[in-house]
Amino acid sequence: MDRQDISRPPSPAKKSWCRIPDIYAVLFVFIALAAIATHFVPAGQFERVPGPAGRITIDPNSYQQIDSTPVGWVDFMLAIPNGLMSAGEVVFFTFMIGGMFMVLRRTGIIEIGVDKLTRRFSRRGVLTIPVLMTVFAAIATVIGTQELALVYVPVILPLMIALRFDSLTAAAVALCATTVGFTTGVLNPINTGLGQQLSALPLYSGYGLRILAFVVMLAAAIFFVMRYARRVHADPTSGLMAADPEESEKRARYQHGATTPALRANLRQKLAAAATFAFFALLVYGVLRQGWFMMEMAGLFIIMGIVVGVIAGLDTDEICAGFNQGFRDVLVGAMIAGVARGVAVMLEDGQIMDTLVFGLGNLVGELPTLLSAIGMFFAQLGFNFIVPSGSGQALVTMPLMAPLSDILGVTRQTAVLAYQLGDGIGNILYPTSGYFMATLALAGVPWQKWVKFFFPLFCVWIVIALGFLVFAQATQWTG
Repeated sequence: MDRQDISRPPSPAKKSWCRIPDIYAVLFVFIALAAIATHFVPAGQFERVPGPAGRITIDPNSYQQIDSTPVGWVDFMLAIPNGLMSAGEVVFFTFMIGGMFMVLRRTGIIEIGVDKLTRRFSRRGVLTIPVLMTVFAAIATVIGTQELALVYVPVILPLMIALRFDSLTAAAVALCATTVGFTTGVLNPINTGLGQQLSALPLYSGYGLRILAFVVMLAAAIFFVMRYARRVHADPTSGLMAADPEESEKRARYQHGATTPALRANLRQKLAAAATFAFFALLVYGVLRQGWFMMEMAGLFIIMGIVVGVIAGLDTDEICAGFNQGFRDVLVGAMIAGVARGVAVMLEDGQIMDTLVFGLGNLVGELPTLLSAIGMFFAQLGFNFIVPSGSGQALVTMPLMAPLSDILGVTRQTAVLAYQLGDGIGNILYPTSGYFMATLALAGVPWQKWVKFFFPLFCVWIVIALGFLVFAQATQWTG
């Protein structure tokens, strides 16, 4: 080695100028922009009135400007802590599901189940994708819980890896399927039911067009996910997760050759597996019949991890260690879910959230009649960035959009459809969507890589949405 080689350190690799920054940096910039906006956007508010099922909604004719309350540096400093507090339900749920699945993994029943499924589908593994996506989408379109993606990902991740796909495939199967089901909302009480109640429409009317939208959007999602999965299966280095060190560890853990002896469960593991299925049956009952949501499911997961662990023969130290390891694995996702909430916290503290809603309504009102439904869609898609909750967005926007649609010559049924489509498809793109970011963390998929995969499908879904809205507007669809 010559003198020049010794004296000069190796040059660092050049960074691409178009590289997407780390998600924390992205969210911090959004929080800062929201804080700055409170100094320039006039403060305003709608009066809150009781709505369907006792929910609080807005009076669309009550908007008035109020004294400006721009956020100061102390408010800005507290945006992230307050965001974490506000998103506490999502944060806690993420921790509990991560801990519970790590305990299940320590019992060995996940590895045994994956081994059996892998051997059964080894020659036709890609067919598991449309089957799983159809099931997940059908559940979401009936009960309206996109957040079940958080439950699905840890279950199917080992299977997708064992079938020689990757972590992004597992995330895509769960996220894209649940989003299609939630967005089209054939019998979804959270967006279709509430949106129609707020718009004084018969409950679940117009299901025919929604079923068609469900089929078309699901077909597009299955095509995109299967195309990516086949590419990864044929050449693992072509996948977006190929260079990820954690992905290599997952492949080493779950991918086995055909000559590897089949894993067999002992009696305690069989009983633990039966208990696991019983707990999931209880989960489905609770969600469908008792209205359980994240807090109830999180509590069930704590009991589930303990009971299944004890049945499988784990001692208390092993169960606690499993929970601790699971907490560590999902820490980033749980934090991101809270940090993302900081954007809405800034807008609410500065009292400009209602002003943004009022402005979006006026903007749509200026459009030609033919484009009004499209304008409503993009207004809802934009507002979804700061209010990713489906029911929250309905309660804020539909009392304004429903009467506005009467003035614009858009049927109220079309206005609800525009809200559904605009609210749903952005939930798995925007980093302000807490459950979505937590799901990516459970799968070990960086948001930047997800955007690279999902954005083409996102654009296709927008084209499909616009096609349905143009049809609804042209036919004056009333359901």
